Amino acid sequence: MDELMTFTGISMMLFMIFVAPVWLIMHYRSKRQVGQGLSETEIRSLQNLSEKAEVMADRIETLESILDAEAPDWRNRA
Repeated sequence: MDELMTFTGISMMLFMIFVAPVWLIMHYRSKRQVGQGLSETEIRSLQNLSEKAEVMADRIETLESILDAEAPDWRNRA
């Protein structure tokens, strides 16, 4: 029984000395990065992706209108 208590105590001490501080540092570092928001590069990338999505939506709409004119029942086949 004493051996189990010693092992548990040593394990808890090692956790508190080595694991807990690293865990806390990493946790609060990630919280700080989230709180800072997006960087300029990320904002530009997001805007670029948004523009590409709009272009793709327009192209899809055009393709669907062409298909509606040439093969009216194409939606029922899929």
